Amino acid sequence: MPNDKTAAAQAPATAEKTAGAAPDTAATTAKTAPATTPPTATAGSATLPGTGRRTAAITVLVTGANGQLGNEMRRIAATDATTAPAVATAPGNVRYLFTDVAELDITDPQAVRRTMRENDVEVIVNCAAYTNVNKAEEDEAAADLLNHRAVANLAAAARERGAVLIHISTDYVFRGDKSTPYAEDDPTDPTGAYGRTKLAGERAIAESGCRYLIFRTAWLYSEFGNNFLRTMLRLTAERDSLSVVFDQVGTPTYAGDLARAIFEIVQGRKYDGREGVYHFSDEGVCSWYDFARAIAGYAGHTGCDIGPCHSSEFPSKVRRPSFSVLDKTKVKQTFGIRIPHWTESLKACIENLKNSEP
Repeated sequence: MPNDKTAAAQAPATAEKTAGAAPDTAATTAKTAPATTPPTATAGSATLPGTGRRTAAITVLVTGANGQLGNEMRRIAATDATTAPAVATAPGNVRYLFTDVAELDITDPQAVRRTMRENDVEVIVNCAAYTNVNKAEEDEAAADLLNHRAVANLAAAARERGAVLIHISTDYVFRGDKSTPYAEDDPTDPTGAYGRTKLAGERAIAESGCRYLIFRTAWLYSEFGNNFLRTMLRLTAERDSLSVVFDQVGTPTYAGDLARAIFEIVQGRKYDGREGVYHFSDEGVCSWYDFARAIAGYAGHTGCDIGPCHSSEFPSKVRRPSFSVLDKTKVKQTFGIRIPHWTESLKACIENLKNSEP
């Protein structure tokens, strides 16, 4: 049984000139120890002060909570946790239930229904996904189980209970050959198993009849787990030179920015009447080469010579999108969200990592 994995973005192969390797730095399984220890407390637990009586709280089930986005959701929920409000309708009266495969196997429909029923879940935030793009080509059934069938289980349970499903998808549902940013209604045409299984998950949600928000994102990174940022921090500290592809263009997305957007939507009950598909990535555009150079620069790793290379120099079973910039107009206008430029968030993330070092 595959483990829950973090949601919806992959790093490209990068070449170590001195070693000749081309590692895939796709997100790791949810059981991987995070870079820093995330908070485990739930937020907004609800009792009326002095009475011991429960208020009208809502419960939010977060799946894949040990991955990049799930860990960011944990951290934000703990940071924003306050004492119980005085009235049942007070803002922020939200209880978060964080689960990963050890607590909830979302490929088991009965387990999902039981968890929903026993915890009176009103919102699901699905951060679980099979995100190893290369392995998905070798075992599409395993990717489909988590990216499609498990998602269908969550959607069915959400429909039965009248809950809202917030699901994370990917730029890989597109072919990646446009020259202008992808809008939500652009035709989908995935070129590999990962994209196909993620698109199948989207369709299962739409066909289930549940209330839903689908957020497509791209190039996700964070302080937690294995990702392109952490790989580049390590390699630029260890190597004299690296080559990174420059012919794949998109937008690095800090998982903390996406988590904050989801958190604010949930806290404000802004999902009501706004169901549909949205694109969310940080602002700006760059290549993986540009991203790598920015990482090294902000980290102070000036001793590594980073050069550009073509994707064709490193043959792969996976055809990665050459252009995966997402148009965020809809999400910004609908929810009033300010999205930071990717360089702002990258600096903040690297500073967080520096501050967490012993």
